[in-house]
Amino acid sequence: MKLKDNKLLIMKNTEQRNSNSMHIDKMNALEIATCINNEDKLVPFAVEKALPMIAKTIDMVVDSFNRGGRLLFIGAGTSGRLGIIDATECPPTYGEPAEKVVGIIAGGKNAVFAAAENAEDLGKNGVKDVKNENISSKDTLIGISVAGDAMYVRDALLYAKSIGAHTIALTCNYDAKIAEVADIAIITDTGAEVITGSTRMKAGTAHKLVLNMITTGAMIMTGHVVENLMVNMRPTNIKLKERAARIINELTDIGIEKAREEVATGASIRNILKKYGK
Repeated sequence: MKLKDNKLLIMKNTEQRNSNSMHIDKMNALEIATCINNEDKLVPFAVEKALPMIAKTIDMVVDSFNRGGRLLFIGAGTSGRLGIIDATECPPTYGEPAEKVVGIIAGGKNAVFAAAENAEDLGKNGVKDVKNENISSKDTLIGISVAGDAMYVRDALLYAKSIGAHTIALTCNYDAKIAEVADIAIITDTGAEVITGSTRMKAGTAHKLVLNMITTGAMIMTGHVVENLMVNMRPTNIKLKERAARIINELTDIGIEKAREEVATGASIRNILKKYGK
């Protein structure tokens, strides 16, 4: 907290200085790595505190999927990129079409590879971008913003809520503006970063963990997993074809060579399992 013009300013947790890394510029390589590692160990505990809200979010996403809706992520900078990563990984892992889980980033596709820092301040663009994705009342929109005040994300959430979509705020600060407008707020308070304000570190790690839980949980609950096996996976390369054969053999016990022969036909894992009564 700082005093300015006789007013007390409360600084975001993610913008404060970390006392454990004050002299990191004087450390050697091992000391730097150790310092970062020690801070990273705190991340799972921050995520653990948010588990009830994460579970509610999974239920919301499942509701959207069951009604023919979709899951959309929206964010700026690292937050937007994390959403895109998670969305991009769902089709090959769970066999869903790319439009089922969608990632939106402030500044458009170019911002995935090059910083567009001012884009997070343009709230009207957030609304425009979710409209361009034809968001509907069946959908769930997860707005990701570490500080929680990105107008691009906030205004997108407000619009989504106004049309009846499920809305979730994912942030690291309890006073986040996006938390005030969403149906559910997932808050992972990871505290000050090793490098002040570098929220691609602990904050980004926490949010990747949360996104993993949400998409994985929703896919499990909508039938994409048998036991702990990804039975809707797309076997599109040598590694994945071998994995598909192991999955089929695990669930049918037809033998790994026979399973490989079945995969080589190009049939889906699901259809092969049906062939053997599974």
